[in-house]
Amino acid sequence: MKQAALDAWVQNQERLSCVTRQELETLQLKKLNQLLQREKERGGFYGNLPFRLDSLEGVKELPFTTEEDLRREGNKMVLLSQSLIERVRTENTSGTTGTAKRIYYSEADQNRTVSFFAAGLSELVHKGEKTMICMPFSGARGLGELISEAVCQLEAIPVKVGIGRTYGELLDILEEEKPETFVGMPIPLLSLLRLKPENSLQRALISADVCPKGIQKEIEMRLGSRLYPHYGSREMGLAGAVTCPAFQGMHLRENDILAEIVDKEGNPLPVGCWGELVITTLQAEAMPLIRYRTGDYTRFYAEPCPCGSVLHRLDQVSRMEKEQSLAELDEKLFSVSGVIDYQTTLTEKGILVEGYGTAPLEMPGIFNWRGHPVEYRWRLVKKEDKPCYLGKRRIL
Repeated sequence: MKQAALDAWVQNQERLSCVTRQELETLQLKKLNQLLQREKERGGFYGNLPFRLDSLEGVKELPFTTEEDLRREGNKMVLLSQSLIERVRTENTSGTTGTAKRIYYSEADQNRTVSFFAAGLSELVHKGEKTMICMPFSGARGLGELISEAVCQLEAIPVKVGIGRTYGELLDILEEEKPETFVGMPIPLLSLLRLKPENSLQRALISADVCPKGIQKEIEMRLGSRLYPHYGSREMGLAGAVTCPAFQGMHLRENDILAEIVDKEGNPLPVGCWGELVITTLQAEAMPLIRYRTGDYTRFYAEPCPCGSVLHRLDQVSRMEKEQSLAELDEKLFSVSGVIDYQTTLTEKGILVEGYGTAPLEMPGIFNWRGHPVEYRWRLVKKEDKPCYLGKRRIL
């Protein structure tokens, strides 16, 4: 079996003849100590941490960084002058008065992300073919722009679609451009495949939201190929872990990210156990994070990967606040073949589901969801309709 392209990327980035666990952990400790030295010299948010550690086990004695720390003290975590910051990504709180969470990136940080994207995409993007990119395009090297750069590095052609287009526009682009590859969120991809079963798409990388198993199975059946899930976040530089040819988990970018799995109390868990993902961004130049609690729920696979890579693999990743996730409801409602998309709203009476489909819909018998009565309002899909969510699917 072909080994993960990510291994070759790690070898090239770190000038290693091969990637073994021992070499990888030696590299991680070296980078961690370099980071601790930078932090000590700067005297900022992490300035009180030890100057160096004797082993990677020592990282478990360091304090966690939380999302609240990031919101309140984020500026103190930046190690570069503002003149060297190329991009700031901001995520506002759901309330009206909360402090925004800002992550800072240097040009080198962004370039490394593009390089990682290219390595992951090389598993499915072929030279001369077109890739339909249904991710946000926000200018100044936003996410969509970085993916486009990676596609160009592979000598393929990016089709810059973005998010928020109508189904009519998406179907026109699909017909006119005839892309072979799709990059975007899973539900919009499923919607497109249901609206236009005969199309040019052959392969897809999905990211930015949970993909329930039933939905993944249907997408793969319609594409005629396996899906390549990717996991990333602003905090880890957008690029974190990507699927290899074995299709058994997502290999982590371990030369840049030291990852742990902990329980609710923060105690380290053995490999194979489910818990919260904690990251230390070893390579981040502008704004490294040390033991950041991501709020994402996953596990490391315990067994070796059939592709031969020694890089840790993440299982499916979901948010810890499960009451907001739509993954379970998506699994059930999209089992009805005519559903194109829907949105949920929590009202005083219960949960309101408003959606559209290709035909009058007979829903499965779900009339109560986690203690909330469920009301449905369905209609036929129109060309001017848009996907119901521009980002992660949540109960509003």
